Amino acid sequence: MAKPKALLLGKLDHAQNSWNALSGLAELVTSNARSRDEFIKECIGGMHDGVVAICDRAPSSLATTGRYDEQLIEALPKSLKFICHNGAGYDNIDVSVCTARGILVSNCPKVVDEATADTAMFLILAALRGFNNGIMAIRTGTWKGAVPPPPLGHDPQGKTLGILGLGGIGQNLKVKAEVFGMNVIYHNRTKLSDEMAAGAEFVGFDELLARSDVLSLNIPLNSSTRNMISTQEFRKMKPGIVIVNTARGGVMDEDALVEALNSERVCSVGLDVYQQEPAIHPGLISNPHVCLLPHMGTSTVETKTKMEDWTIGNVRAALETGKLNSVVPEQAHLL
Repeated sequence: MAKPKALLLGKLDHAQNSWNALSGLAELVTSNARSRDEFIKECIGGMHDGVVAICDRAPSSLATTGRYDEQLIEALPKSLKFICHNGAGYDNIDVSVCTARGILVSNCPKVVDEATADTAMFLILAALRGFNNGIMAIRTGTWKGAVPPPPLGHDPQGKTLGILGLGGIGQNLKVKAEVFGMNVIYHNRTKLSDEMAAGAEFVGFDELLARSDVLSLNIPLNSSTRNMISTQEFRKMKPGIVIVNTARGGVMDEDALVEALNSERVCSVGLDVYQQEPAIHPGLISNPHVCLLPHMGTSTVETKTKMEDWTIGNVRAALETGKLNSVVPEQAHLL
């Protein structure tokens, strides 16, 4: 009896041995496609018939797949039952279409929490203290004698950090922020248990905006969160607020953010994600009060290794048990 096939899309950088170890369970195959169109032609032509599970090593797989939309999902082999995505966020996969086709999707929760929270804490400190101004002054040779001098920064101690989305990353960030003497409030769709909140105060969305000295965005991107922070929300914020986003660029309206910065409603910003990556709003690039990172929240050897191992672990579970270790929440009812 022929083995099922497992298809690797994208390049593994740290866990090739873990992938190779699946050879006893499945025939391990790859794609020769250099574009989405070529990959769809491979699928329609039957090259990937028999594939039961895809190991989607995003973001390197994006050149081959693009978005997992209805067109792509319908082209995938009829044998496919699992898509194992190498990322915590999975907004590039239309889960509803996958569900309709009987395909289960997994992501990488938890393993990204530490590194992403570290990045958020770095951006909080950088934005509060105005470190980007200093970095730019060194690079432009205006460290001494700048007229006018750059504004003074602010200490984190005693500031109120509002966390929008107290999930795994938000909970990890809470612990780090409290080390720097910050007071933490949060808003979720539903209030957490006292044990999970660990002392963080639950508040309504509008209260979160009004009370936060620093606002950290830690929510997934979906139809209900897209542009969740826009013009009306900026108007509800405390003047001079600092905003940090390590979630997805699409949860905040960049045009409205630039306006809020220009009007000084927002004092400074720290960003690791953008609405149209890799393009960045020119109003953000030109503003010295914006600290920018190139979506590197999980870019450590340790975290990338854990993510690849976790994704491959989902492929193994699919092959051995017909289930996934971390099915996405939208499909939890299917287990």
